[in-house]
Amino acid sequence: MQITTSTLNSMARQGQKIVMLTCYDATFASVLDEAGVDVLLVGDSLGMVMQGHGSTLPVTLDDMVYHTRCVVSKASRSLVLTDLPFEAYLESPQQALASSVKLMSAGAHMVKLEGGHHMLETVRFLVERGIPVCGHIGLTPQAVNALGGYKVQGKTNEAAERLKAEALALESAGVSMIVLEALPAVLAAEITASLTTAATIGIGAGVNCHGQVLVLQDMLNIYPGKKARFVRNFMLNQTSIQAAVAAYVEAVRNGSFPAAEHTF
Repeated sequence: MQITTSTLNSMARQGQKIVMLTCYDATFASVLDEAGVDVLLVGDSLGMVMQGHGSTLPVTLDDMVYHTRCVVSKASRSLVLTDLPFEAYLESPQQALASSVKLMSAGAHMVKLEGGHHMLETVRFLVERGIPVCGHIGLTPQAVNALGGYKVQGKTNEAAERLKAEALALESAGVSMIVLEALPAVLAAEITASLTTAATIGIGAGVNCHGQVLVLQDMLNIYPGKKARFVRNFMLNQTSIQAAVAAYVEAVRNGSFPAAEHTF
Protein backbone atom coordinates (compact mmCIF):
# COMPACT_ATOMS: atom_id res chain seq x y z
CA MET A 1 0.00 0.00 0.00
CA GLN A 2 1.33 3.42 -0.97
CA ILE A 3 2.08 5.65 2.04
CA THR A 4 0.32 9.03 1.78
CA THR A 5 0.15 12.15 3.93
CA SER A 6 -3.13 10.77 5.34
CA THR A 7 -1.36 7.53 6.27
CA LEU A 8 1.32 9.44 8.18
CA ASN A 9 -1.28 11.53 9.99
CA SER A 10 -3.15 8.38 11.03
CA MET A 11 0.05 6.73 12.22
CA ALA A 12 0.91 9.75 14.37
CA ARG A 13 -2.55 9.89 15.92
CA GLN A 14 -2.55 6.13 16.63
CA GLY A 15 0.89 6.14 18.23
CA GLN A 16 2.58 4.13 15.45
CA LYS A 17 6.10 5.41 14.88
CA ILE A 18 6.96 6.85 11.46
CA VAL A 19 10.26 5.61 10.02
CA MET A 20 12.21 7.96 7.73
CA LEU A 21 15.66 7.76 6.15
CA THR A 22 17.45 9.90 3.61
CA CYS A 23 17.77 8.37 0.16
CA TYR A 24 19.39 9.68 -3.01
CA ASP A 25 19.38 6.86 -5.59
CA ALA A 26 17.34 4.03 -7.07
CA THR A 27 19.27 1.13 -5.50
CA PHE A 28 18.88 2.32 -1.93
CA ALA A 29 15.29 3.37 -2.64
CA SER A 30 14.51 -0.25 -3.45
CA VAL A 31 16.27 -1.52 -0.31
CA LEU A 32 14.59 0.98 2.01
CA ASP A 33 11.17 0.58 0.43
CA GLU A 34 11.28 -3.19 0.82
CA ALA A 35 12.47 -2.86 4.44
CA GLY A 36 9.36 -0.89 5.38
CA VAL A 37 10.77 2.63 5.64
CA ASP A 38 7.73 4.89 5.50
CA VAL A 39 9.33 8.07 4.14
CA LEU A 40 12.34 8.44 1.85
CA LEU A 41 13.81 11.90 2.32
CA VAL A 42 15.66 13.15 -0.74
CA GLY A 43 17.62 15.53 1.45
CA ASP A 44 19.86 18.38 0.44
CA SER A 45 22.29 16.56 2.73
CA LEU A 46 23.28 14.95 -0.57
CA GLY A 47 25.51 18.00 -0.97
CA MET A 48 27.68 16.61 1.80
CA VAL A 49 27.35 12.83 1.53
CA MET A 50 27.09 12.54 -2.27
CA GLN A 51 28.85 15.65 -3.60
CA GLY A 52 31.50 16.18 -0.93
CA HIS A 53 30.63 19.77 0.02
CA GLY A 54 31.08 21.11 3.54
CA SER A 55 27.41 22.10 3.85
CA THR A 56 24.05 21.78 2.08
CA LEU A 57 24.20 25.29 0.63
CA PRO A 58 25.73 24.54 -2.82
CA VAL A 59 22.95 22.08 -3.74
CA THR A 60 20.84 23.21 -6.71
CA LEU A 61 17.23 22.62 -7.64
CA ASP A 62 18.39 20.63 -10.65
CA ASP A 63 20.33 18.36 -8.27
CA MET A 64 17.18 17.75 -6.24
CA VAL A 65 15.06 17.07 -9.31
CA TYR A 66 17.60 14.53 -10.58
CA HIS A 67 17.88 12.64 -7.30
CA THR A 68 14.13 12.71 -6.75
CA ARG A 69 13.59 11.01 -10.11
CA CYS A 70 16.14 8.36 -9.17
CA VAL A 71 14.46 7.60 -5.84
CA VAL A 72 10.90 7.67 -7.17
CA SER A 73 11.78 5.08 -9.81
CA LYS A 74 12.09 2.36 -7.15
CA ALA A 75 9.82 3.61 -4.34
CA SER A 76 6.62 1.61 -4.66
CA ARG A 77 5.39 1.93 -1.06
CA SER A 78 7.33 4.73 0.62
CA LEU A 79 6.31 8.37 0.49
CA VAL A 80 9.01 10.47 -1.19
CA LEU A 81 9.77 13.78 0.53
CA THR A 82 12.19 16.19 -1.15
CA ASP A 83 14.02 19.17 0.30
CA LEU A 84 13.70 22.56 -1.30
CA PRO A 85 17.36 23.60 -1.60
CA PHE A 86 18.70 26.90 -0.29
CA GLU A 87 18.64 28.63 -3.69
CA ALA A 88 15.10 27.64 -4.57
CA TYR A 89 12.52 29.16 -2.20
CA LEU A 90 13.71 32.03 0.00
CA GLU A 91 13.09 34.82 -2.51
CA SER A 92 9.28 34.64 -2.51
CA PRO A 93 6.31 32.26 -2.20
CA GLN A 94 6.07 32.35 -5.98
CA GLN A 95 9.66 31.12 -6.30
CA ALA A 96 8.92 28.37 -3.78
CA LEU A 97 5.88 27.32 -5.80
CA ALA A 98 7.81 27.19 -9.08
CA SER A 99 10.52 25.07 -7.41
CA SER A 100 7.98 22.80 -5.72
CA VAL A 101 6.18 22.21 -9.00
CA LYS A 102 9.44 20.95 -10.52
CA LEU A 103 10.01 18.59 -7.59
CA MET A 104 6.44 17.30 -7.61
CA SER A 105 6.62 16.84 -11.38
CA ALA A 106 9.74 14.73 -10.79
CA GLY A 107 7.66 12.48 -8.53
CA ALA A 108 7.99 13.90 -5.01
CA HIS A 109 4.90 13.51 -2.83
CA MET A 110 5.80 16.34 -0.45
CA VAL A 111 8.40 19.11 -0.16
CA LYS A 112 10.34 20.22 2.90
CA LEU A 113 11.50 23.70 3.77
CA GLU A 114 13.41 25.10 6.72
CA GLY A 115 12.38 27.90 9.04
CA GLY A 116 9.62 29.10 11.33
CA HIS A 117 7.64 32.30 11.40
CA HIS A 118 9.30 33.84 8.35
CA MET A 119 8.16 30.87 6.23
CA LEU A 120 4.47 30.91 7.16
CA GLU A 121 3.33 32.87 4.12
CA THR A 122 5.21 30.49 1.85
CA VAL A 123 3.76 27.41 3.57
CA ARG A 124 0.21 28.72 3.20
CA PHE A 125 0.86 29.67 -0.42
CA LEU A 126 2.04 26.15 -1.25
CA VAL A 127 -0.61 24.26 0.72
CA GLU A 128 -3.43 26.32 -0.81
CA ARG A 129 -2.16 25.21 -4.22
CA GLY A 130 -2.11 21.51 -3.40
CA ILE A 131 1.55 21.09 -2.42
CA PRO A 132 1.99 19.04 0.79
CA VAL A 133 4.65 20.66 2.98
CA CYS A 134 6.95 19.42 5.74
CA GLY A 135 8.46 22.07 8.01
CA HIS A 136 11.87 21.92 9.69
CA ILE A 137 12.80 23.81 12.87
CA GLY A 138 15.51 23.69 15.52
CA LEU A 139 18.89 23.17 13.93
CA THR A 140 18.27 24.18 10.32
CA PRO A 141 21.37 23.25 8.26
CA GLN A 142 20.73 25.86 5.56
CA ALA A 143 21.11 28.52 8.27
CA VAL A 144 24.29 27.01 9.72
CA ASN A 145 26.27 30.19 9.16
CA ALA A 146 23.71 32.32 10.99
CA LEU A 147 23.47 29.77 13.82
CA GLY A 148 27.25 29.73 14.29
CA GLY A 149 27.60 26.02 13.56
CA TYR A 150 25.77 22.76 14.15
CA LYS A 151 24.55 23.42 17.68
CA VAL A 152 21.67 22.23 19.83
CA GLN A 153 18.76 24.68 19.71
CA GLY A 154 16.06 25.63 22.23
CA LYS A 155 18.26 25.45 25.31
CA THR A 156 17.02 28.69 26.90
CA ASN A 157 13.45 29.35 28.00
CA GLU A 158 13.12 32.11 25.41
CA ALA A 159 14.39 29.90 22.58
CA ALA A 160 12.18 27.02 23.68
CA GLU A 161 9.06 29.18 23.73
CA ARG A 162 9.89 30.53 20.27
CA LEU A 163 10.21 27.02 18.87
CA LYS A 164 6.92 25.95 20.47
CA ALA A 165 5.20 28.94 18.90
CA GLU A 166 6.80 28.26 15.52
CA ALA A 167 5.62 24.65 15.51
CA LEU A 168 2.03 25.67 16.27
CA ALA A 169 2.18 28.41 13.63
CA LEU A 170 3.50 25.99 11.01
CA GLU A 171 0.71 23.56 11.83
CA SER A 172 -1.87 26.34 11.49
CA ALA A 173 -0.33 27.28 8.14
CA GLY A 174 -0.96 23.73 6.93
CA VAL A 175 2.22 21.64 7.20
CA SER A 176 1.71 17.88 7.28
CA MET A 177 4.92 17.16 9.20
CA ILE A 178 7.64 19.03 11.07
CA VAL A 179 11.23 17.83 11.42
CA LEU A 180 12.62 18.73 14.85
CA GLU A 181 16.41 18.71 14.74
CA ALA A 182 18.85 18.90 17.65
CA LEU A 183 16.43 19.90 20.39
CA PRO A 184 16.33 18.90 24.07
CA ALA A 185 14.13 15.81 24.32
CA VAL A 186 11.79 17.44 26.82
CA LEU A 187 11.16 20.36 24.47
CA ALA A 188 10.54 18.08 21.48
CA ALA A 189 8.08 16.05 23.54
CA GLU A 190 6.21 19.22 24.54
CA ILE A 191 6.04 20.38 20.92
CA THR A 192 4.79 16.97 19.80
CA ALA A 193 2.09 16.91 22.46
CA SER A 194 0.92 20.40 21.52
CA LEU A 195 0.16 19.52 17.89
CA THR A 196 -3.15 18.09 16.73
CA THR A 197 -2.63 17.41 13.01
CA ALA A 198 1.05 17.68 12.06
CA ALA A 199 3.39 14.76 12.78
CA THR A 200 6.82 15.41 14.27
CA ILE A 201 9.95 13.66 13.01
CA GLY A 202 12.93 13.81 15.31
CA ILE A 203 16.63 13.84 14.55
CA GLY A 204 18.47 14.43 17.79
CA ALA A 205 15.17 15.33 19.47
CA GLY A 206 14.40 12.36 21.67
CA VAL A 207 12.13 9.35 21.45
CA ASN A 208 8.79 11.06 21.96
CA CYS A 209 8.44 12.47 18.46
CA HIS A 210 5.97 10.74 16.14
CA GLY A 211 8.87 9.37 14.11
CA GLN A 212 12.61 9.46 13.48
CA VAL A 213 14.98 10.23 10.63
CA LEU A 214 18.70 9.74 10.10
CA VAL A 215 21.04 10.29 7.19
CA LEU A 216 21.42 6.88 5.58
CA GLN A 217 25.21 7.08 5.31
CA ASP A 218 25.43 7.96 9.01
CA MET A 219 23.35 5.02 10.23
CA LEU A 220 25.37 2.69 7.99
CA ASN A 221 28.58 4.22 9.42
CA ILE A 222 30.06 4.87 5.97
CA TYR A 223 30.24 8.67 6.04
CA PRO A 224 33.72 9.80 7.20
CA GLY A 225 34.34 12.12 10.10
CA LYS A 226 32.96 12.60 13.57
CA LYS A 227 29.36 11.49 14.05
CA ALA A 228 26.73 13.57 15.80
CA ARG A 229 25.60 12.39 19.21
CA PHE A 230 22.20 11.39 17.84
CA VAL A 231 23.65 8.93 15.29
CA ARG A 232 23.72 5.18 15.94
CA ASN A 233 25.73 2.72 13.84
CA PHE A 234 23.12 0.18 12.73
CA MET A 235 25.68 -1.82 10.74
CA LEU A 236 27.22 -2.98 14.02
CA ASN A 237 26.72 -6.75 14.40
CA GLN A 238 24.82 -6.94 11.10
CA THR A 239 25.87 -8.96 8.05
CA SER A 240 24.24 -6.85 5.33
CA ILE A 241 22.89 -3.39 4.57
CA GLN A 242 19.41 -4.87 4.33
CA ALA A 243 19.73 -6.24 7.86
CA ALA A 244 21.00 -2.89 9.16
CA VAL A 245 18.05 -1.04 7.64
CA ALA A 246 15.66 -3.63 9.05
CA ALA A 247 17.24 -3.14 12.49
CA TYR A 248 16.73 0.62 12.21
CA VAL A 249 13.09 0.19 11.22
CA GLU A 250 12.49 -2.12 14.17
CA ALA A 251 14.32 0.13 16.65
CA VAL A 252 12.27 3.17 15.64
CA ARG A 253 9.02 1.19 15.70
CA ASN A 254 9.59 -0.25 19.17
CA GLY A 255 10.99 2.97 20.63
CA SER A 256 14.45 1.65 21.48
CA PHE A 257 15.99 4.30 19.19
CA PRO A 258 16.85 6.96 20.04
CA ALA A 259 18.10 5.92 23.47
CA ALA A 260 19.35 8.21 26.23
CA GLU A 261 22.86 8.34 24.78
CA HIS A 262 21.48 9.77 21.52
CA THR A 263 19.49 12.48 23.28
CA PHE A 264 20.13 16.04 24.40
